[in-house]
Amino acid sequence: MSTLLVKNADLLVTMDDSGSEIPDGGLYAVDGFITQVGPSAALPAAADAVIDARGMLIMPGMVNTHHHFCQTLTRCMAQDQPLFGWLTTLYPIWANLTPEAVRTATKIALAELLLSGCTTTSDHTYLWPNGARLDDQIEAAHELGARFHAARGSMSLGQSQGGLPPDQVVEDETHILADSRRLIEQYHDPRPGAMLRIVLAPCSPFSVSLDLMRESIALARVYGVHSHTHLAETLDEERYCLERFGRRPVELIEDLGWVGPDVWHAHVVCPSPAEVGRLGAASTGVAHCPCSNMRLASGIAPVGALRRAGARVGLGVDGSASNDGSHMLGEARQAMLLQRVQGDPAAMSAREALWLATRGGAQTLGRDDVGQLAPGMCADLVGYRLDRVGFAGAAVHDPLAALVFCHPPMVDLSLVHGRVRVRDGELVGVDLPALVARHNAIARALARGERA
Repeated sequence: MSTLLVKNADLLVTMDDSGSEIPDGGLYAVDGFITQVGPSAALPAAADAVIDARGMLIMPGMVNTHHHFCQTLTRCMAQDQPLFGWLTTLYPIWANLTPEAVRTATKIALAELLLSGCTTTSDHTYLWPNGARLDDQIEAAHELGARFHAARGSMSLGQSQGGLPPDQVVEDETHILADSRRLIEQYHDPRPGAMLRIVLAPCSPFSVSLDLMRESIALARVYGVHSHTHLAETLDEERYCLERFGRRPVELIEDLGWVGPDVWHAHVVCPSPAEVGRLGAASTGVAHCPCSNMRLASGIAPVGALRRAGARVGLGVDGSASNDGSHMLGEARQAMLLQRVQGDPAAMSAREALWLATRGGAQTLGRDDVGQLAPGMCADLVGYRLDRVGFAGAAVHDPLAALVFCHPPMVDLSLVHGRVRVRDGELVGVDLPALVARHNAIARALARGERA
């Protein structure tokens, strides 16, 4: 048995059902699970590991619901393209990904996420060239110590069959389903506190067949794992679905059975009001990706309407070639500002944005053990020093709101399941300069049309 005591935080933000914010707060955990939360004076006096959080705000680690880790290798490319043009520019470059490229890019993305306050993340990689496998990402996530929902993405519908991606990057559907089954049986952990869960994630209606969509969701439900895809991201997608299938994207996905509490969709920028209501009534999840949606000029997702309808909504940084960063706190800030820019300064508060980044993300991924600091929850937490220059004049009024209204900082402290992953602003056990150097070498090779 190992014990952890975090004490003396200037403010401990629980994100629990009561919205408790505790001055001079702390928590006590046993074997990675929280057993007590409250004023520091009310907690046990000793533990195997003791962290003095004096001068810091402590809050739950954030939950990222949508990403494409490998796209860290192609940032700042196709800078002025909408989604379909952006994809067709990058597909041939991604075709040169190798297992090492996938592992290295995954480590970079996870490092960036951990440093930005994320402790649980999903990823949606959907092309696997040159022997790359989801196992490569799983290995990297284990090494970095992040809690990981690994989505087995796929594309099977090449241009010769009416799809968007070139034929060279699609897979055989029989292989996709067999590999999906293998991954679930080999890796999926349904237990509370699981560090690794498997998700089945055909890419989109314009890159897989309807048969694969049906068979993937059926397979996921046999095994009790969650399912994920892109949905209603752009008007181009809407036109494609109407022309090819005679249905709007949400209508199509409903016909295929892709709604419910075991499903979440990325983006959902342009559903109709009636579709919003149906998605909400089914408790379908949505990964809201404001930075990517702005970068690609996709539009503004109706986050408030989706939440009011009953949808589970969390935040996603999306791919690091369409954002082009993996900063969860920055994503929360943009989520708040983007809802307000439509004319209502009260459309989303700072606390609501952070709720989406924590509790909302946990709900979206189907987790009831992360996203808040409360007894029974995983000891996943992050800490920010309040004496930084960017908080001057703000932290004295409302330190929690300062995280969203002021310039988004990196964390000073991060723990995942009670294990320190960031200490004094530095990743623990990671040679970051060497990792960045290798990552940049691979990125240069990809830009030249080479494998690395």
